[in-house]
Amino acid sequence: MELQKRLAANALKCGPNRIRFDPEKRAEIKEAITTFDVKRLINKGIIIKLQSKGVSRARAKKIQSQKRKGRQAGHGSRKGKATARQNPKDTWIAGVRTQRKLIKKLRDNQLIDKQAFRDLYGKVKGGFFRSTKHIKIYIKEQEMIKRK
Repeated sequence: MELQKRLAANALKCGPNRIRFDPEKRAEIKEAITTFDVKRLINKGIIIKLQSKGVSRARAKKIQSQKRKGRQAGHGSRKGKATARQNPKDTWIAGVRTQRKLIKKLRDNQLIDKQAFRDLYGKVKGGFFRSTKHIKIYIKEQEMIKRK
């Protein structure tokens, strides 16, 4: 039977461990001594090739789907500095854009005059303000809001 197993493995392009014989047709398999005979038995379905075993991706897929949802991103999962995970320039640009949007809205609604706008605009560019909330606090302290 080892000869038949080897011939079948060559014909099916796999290892002999992946070859299975039909136990009820043992006599017929023993008679097959050429590659042609073995191929005929393969076509009949008496000799079959088992599916190869692989590493299951089930756990990997589950983790991947969780990460897509934004999970599993805590301190223990992080590698690299915060600046490596998010570009500091992009963070700066986003902050400056929101601050400029706020002061433009205040100017368009005529809550601050042009001089106050220019002053605030320069301070935004210079990185004076931490956030939009900081701008609002500064405007209140400096009493820049026009009285109606």
